[in-house]
Amino acid sequence: MFVQRLRDEAHRFAIGSHRARRKKAMAANPLDEIAGVGPTRKRALLRHFGSAKAVSRAGLADLEATPGISAQTARAVYDHFHEKSAD
Repeated sequence: MFVQRLRDEAHRFAIGSHRARRKKAMAANPLDEIAGVGPTRKRALLRHFGSAKAVSRAGLADLEATPGISAQTARAVYDHFHEKSAD
């Protein structure tokens, strides 16, 4: 009985840890990698474009037209997505 309880506890711990890591990975967003884009700017970009994929496809003028996004931040976002695809 003791060995069974020990096994069950080990499995419970492992499954819980795996679920937590998977949940965190699913919530990851490419916008999190950009320096200068915090939660507020990320929210503004996602509201304006709808998804991170749409943000990555947006032109520099479109990014600058987003409320709450400065020209410098728009350039950083644009460079982040377009330098990656050039590699």
